[in-house]
Amino acid sequence: MENPTAPVTQQHPAITLGEWMWTILICAIPLVNLIMLLVWAFSGNVNPSKSNFAKASLIWMVIGVVLWFALFATIFSSFMHMAE
Repeated sequence: MENPTAPVTQQHPAITLGEWMWTILICAIPLVNLIMLLVWAFSGNVNPSKSNFAKASLIWMVIGVVLWFALFATIFSSFMHMAE
């Protein structure tokens, strides 16, 4: 007998190896990767696994950009201090 108060879980098809190969190839193309990651992350009709992958990739991109700017600011500040 089923529990009528149990939450309903949806099963989504597994992403195939070929789909992952295309996903990784698209993520290797500059600018296209950013656009497609945004589409996959925030589109409602994408497999949840691919959506979560896209969200995680975007978070790592933001972390990388912040660290890059912090490194650049540190190096720039160091050169400015040496120039005094």
